[in-house]
Amino acid sequence: MAAYVCTRFCINKFKDSITFIQRRYRVKTKWAATRPKFPSTELALHNFDTTYSMQFKDLWPSIRVAMLCEQKYGALINSFSSEPHIITDLEAQGCKDFISIGCSSNEVHQHSQEDSTTSHRDSTELEPAALQHNISLDIKCLVFPQGDTSRFKPARPDSSGILGYYLLDAASVLPVLALDVQPGHTVLDLCAAPGGKTLALLQAHSVDYLWANDLSVSRTTRLRRTLQSYVPKELLDENKIHITSTDGRQLGLTEENRFDRVLVDVPCTTDRHSAMVEENNLFKRSRTKERQKLPLLQTQLLVAGIQAARRGGHIVYSTCTLSQLQNECVVQQAISLAQEELGITVQVQDLRWFAQCFSDTFHFASHLSVGELVLPHLCANFGPIYMCKLQRIN
Repeated sequence: MAAYVCTRFCINKFKDSITFIQRRYRVKTKWAATRPKFPSTELALHNFDTTYSMQFKDLWPSIRVAMLCEQKYGALINSFSSEPHIITDLEAQGCKDFISIGCSSNEVHQHSQEDSTTSHRDSTELEPAALQHNISLDIKCLVFPQGDTSRFKPARPDSSGILGYYLLDAASVLPVLALDVQPGHTVLDLCAAPGGKTLALLQAHSVDYLWANDLSVSRTTRLRRTLQSYVPKELLDENKIHITSTDGRQLGLTEENRFDRVLVDVPCTTDRHSAMVEENNLFKRSRTKERQKLPLLQTQLLVAGIQAARRGGHIVYSTCTLSQLQNECVVQQAISLAQEELGITVQVQDLRWFAQCFSDTFHFASHLSVGELVLPHLCANFGPIYMCKLQRIN
């Protein structure tokens, strides 16, 4: 006669011993219907493989590997902090200020260009004004040497509670440097949150008035917290730093012809994040329409930035994606719309000198027009970035 076996228990063998576990305590995997068949990161990589392999050809495999590597950060030094020896301590760890290094190479480049202009005035292709660009030495961002992915320690507060440095992707500082803010300028940061570029703009101590805007209320709250941690209270005055949470596309009409400098760092697919992180991923199937509408939104924001700039003012458009639909196509469409519908003429500015300054730290693509820069190679584990500098003529 067969023995009775209770099916409410299951046998678990562990270190040569047998224990009985009730069925209700067994861990079951989720049903297949509750989890996505294809994770968002896989969908993003498939999209990148299809698109970027044609765009970058033989370079794409190395770009892909670098995009999936650990991200490398830079330390944006906070000039408002009284914490002593911040730069000295970081330099002792092997860090270097890539901005000061770039400025030194820029001076050498300017001297060589001036000598060339003197001997070959008729053959030069650069305008004389292109030799007079400056990079603010007040903005300092330290990075570990190429190939070194060491992590920075958390920043320490000074006696007033102001933190000594802000950690961000070092490539994020480039649009701020290209904007070339001069003393007395009014500046609009159209899509400011979470606040890294806004904080970098303030480090130059040249901004007379800064308007920082972002559509998302939660992101604007984060922006406020960031500035409160890095900027003294007496400087967080509405007459100097104005923070709003409104649709940036409307500011072109309400604030037309007002700002000397406009930074348009638009929402994008954020390639590195999309390839590595499931949370808040734009490649989720539920966000397909939102992703498809990005180029239209980006174009509208850039047109608004052009409207908000004064005659002779500069606009820098930037993204953290390599997508041509979100980069070159958006710039071309915005320039056409500004001319045809608003009667505003915009001229693309030459950024070849800028790329040469920072060629020791970043590798830029060489197939773009003179006013465009894209950082695709990620040789130092920095994220991808695209930017284009425009000047409003009328």
